[in-house]
Amino acid sequence: MKTIQWYPGHMTKAMRMMGENLSLADGVIFVLDARCPASSFNPKLKKLTGEKPILYVLAKGDLADGRADALANVMAKQGASVLKINALNSGSKRDIMGAIEKMVAEKRQRALEKGYMRTFRFMVAGVPNTGKSTLINLLAGSRRAETGDKAGVTRGKQWIRVGNFELMDTPGTMPPAFENQTFAARLAFVGSINDDILDLDDIVLLLLEELSKKYPERLKERYGMDGGTPLEMLDAVCERRGFKLRGNDYDYERGVRAVLDDFRKGKLGKITLDSAEDFNGLEF
Repeated sequence: MKTIQWYPGHMTKAMRMMGENLSLADGVIFVLDARCPASSFNPKLKKLTGEKPILYVLAKGDLADGRADALANVMAKQGASVLKINALNSGSKRDIMGAIEKMVAEKRQRALEKGYMRTFRFMVAGVPNTGKSTLINLLAGSRRAETGDKAGVTRGKQWIRVGNFELMDTPGTMPPAFENQTFAARLAFVGSINDDILDLDDIVLLLLEELSKKYPERLKERYGMDGGTPLEMLDAVCERRGFKLRGNDYDYERGVRAVLDDFRKGKLGKITLDSAEDFNGLEF
């Protein structure tokens, strides 16, 4: 399989814009995908934030299993402020607002002692399609930020008022180069990399291989497969779904799309791809 790299020109502009606007922010909300929080951690973004306080939000928690809670604990033990949430659950709004209020509590108290109410600002950052805009809409109580299931929906900055805070929605940005191709593949699995630049056949074969090691029972339940090579597993998907071409050959294009859609929409159940070992070397 060819090396996965994706760093279009607009990401360079986005990183520059974020650096220029960071001085306006009191802190950063770093959104990670709960299914692969280590893989979706962008060290370049972390470096950009400097000494700003950071809240790490593991979004899409409804698609991740209990292993994601263990990963959140790994981050917390390293000193990170971290929450795992389901942005479709209104209770998550209370948790996030409480966490960011705690981050600025001392500054707010000092402002009150001087007789004025400050509006604190947080930059919301992360790799594409982790749920940044969905999180902002949850906190705002309305559809204020543009969302989509395709990487790269948000292209420009926008400040959105949320109670006594303002949140800056930012474009998703990747590292300029992926040193860890396992992380890159997992980002491709969850839709953080534009499908149009990927060989989806290779991506799905990698996904089936990883799922067969970690969640074989899910594959058997959904597709009736019981092990085999990645290609044999894809054959089983096509057989189960009746994806056939003339001559009775398997329609791999439909099979590949079915597996990706099933995984991304949670039809294979709650899945967490990263492990605690994946956090080795990452600094929060």
